[in-house]
Amino acid sequence: MNVLLIGSGGREHALAWKLAQSPRLGKLYAAPGNPGIAEAAELVALDPADHRAVIDFCRRHSIGLVVIGPEAPLVDGLADNLRTTGIPVFGPNRIPAQLEGSKGFTKDLCARAGIPTAGYARVSDRLAAEAALPDFGLPVVIKADGLAAGKGVIIAETEAEAAAALDTMFDGSFGAAGAELVIEEYMTGEEVSFFALVDGETVLPFGSAQDHKRVGDGDTGPNTGGMGAYSPASIFTPDLETRALDEIVRPTARALAEAGTPYSGILYAGLMLTSEGPKLVEYNARFGDPECQVLMMRLDSDLLDLMLATATGELADATPPRFRPDVALTVVMAAKGYPGTPEKGGAIGGLDAAEATGAKVFHAGTAQDGGKLVANGGRVLNVTALGPTVLEAQAAAYAALDAIDFPTGFCRRDIGWREVARLKG
Repeated sequence: MNVLLIGSGGREHALAWKLAQSPRLGKLYAAPGNPGIAEAAELVALDPADHRAVIDFCRRHSIGLVVIGPEAPLVDGLADNLRTTGIPVFGPNRIPAQLEGSKGFTKDLCARAGIPTAGYARVSDRLAAEAALPDFGLPVVIKADGLAAGKGVIIAETEAEAAAALDTMFDGSFGAAGAELVIEEYMTGEEVSFFALVDGETVLPFGSAQDHKRVGDGDTGPNTGGMGAYSPASIFTPDLETRALDEIVRPTARALAEAGTPYSGILYAGLMLTSEGPKLVEYNARFGDPECQVLMMRLDSDLLDLMLATATGELADATPPRFRPDVALTVVMAAKGYPGTPEKGGAIGGLDAAEATGAKVFHAGTAQDGGKLVANGGRVLNVTALGPTVLEAQAAAYAALDAIDFPTGFCRRDIGWREVARLKG
C-alpha cells in the first residue's frame, strides 16, 4: 500500500520511521518532509493547503492512506476533501478537529457532556476579559482560543501578569488565534498526555507520556511546543487510565458522533491529575510533539495496520496496540532564541555518532544547505533513547545528545526529572 504523510516536523519523522517498518507498506511519500524523513520516504513538493493538488497526487500515485501529521491541515478541512473523493485518511475532519482548533469549542462540549475540566469563560474583547478575571482568582490561566503552535497559554500569578497577558493576546501577537480568549481556573496537580485511537465509535488506548513545556531546567521560563518527553508516565495508573477513558475520552467521542461529526484519528488528551481525579486541560487532534517520538520508540505493533483500521472504521476488530515495557525518553535540541526568534542556519554534525550509541535522532527543524545539515526552525532535533528505567533512558539520551555538534543549539538537561524523583524517592 502506498502512503502519503503530510508534515515536516519531528512528529512526522517518527511516524515515517515507524511506517517504513510495516511489511504492508509499498511506497511512502512525504510532503514536504525534512532531511530526516527523506531517509524513509520520497519527499514531494506538495502544499497541504492546496487540497486539489493533494487529491490529484493521491490519484496519480495510487495512495491507499493519507496520514495528516500537523494540526493546521486538519483544522483547514484537508481530511474532509480527501474523504469526499474516497481516499482513506488518518486524521479527523474539520469540525471534530476543532477540539484543538478552538479552546472554546472544547470547553463548551465538555460543559454539555459533563466532562470534568476547569471552570472557564469565553471572551472576545478586553473589557469582557477584565470583567471575567475576578471570578477566577490567582493564579489564572489565559489561553488564545485558536491554534498558536503550543505557545498560546499564559499562567498569570499576579494581577499585573494577567493584565500583561491580555495585552499580549489582544495586541495581535497570536494573530487570529488570539481574537477570542478562554479564561480558566488554575488546576493543581501533575499533567499527563494520554492518547487514544478513535474511529468514530471504538476507542483504543494508545499509551501515555509526560511532556516538558517550559523552556528552562526546573520548569522555568516561557512555554514552548515541548522541550522533551518520556513514556510511559508511571503516575498515570491503570485505574486513572480507566477513569480518563470512561469520564473524558469516550464521552467526547460519543458527543461528537451524536452531533453527526464523528472523530477519526488519534485523540490526545492533556490531563491534569487533580485530587478529584483526572480533568481535561485540552485536546490535540493529532499525535503530540515530542510525545509521538517516545510512543513510536516503544510501539511494537504495526503502525500502518492500526492507522488503516482507524481510517476505515474497523478498530473494533483490530488487535490493540502493544508497547514494549522499556521507558523511552526524548530531548529536544532547539536553536538559540527559541521560543522567540530562533537562530537559523547553524551547522549540525555528529548525528551518526549519536545514533551509534543506540539512540534515534529525529529531525524536527533541519534543512540541507550546500550539502550541510543546518538548523531551520525553533525545535531542531529530538534525541530519543530507550532504557529499562527512566534513569537509564535519560542517561542514554543525553549520552547520544552529547555526541552531536550543534554550537547554536541548546537543550534542557533535566528531561524526565519527575519520574527520576519518583524512582529515587
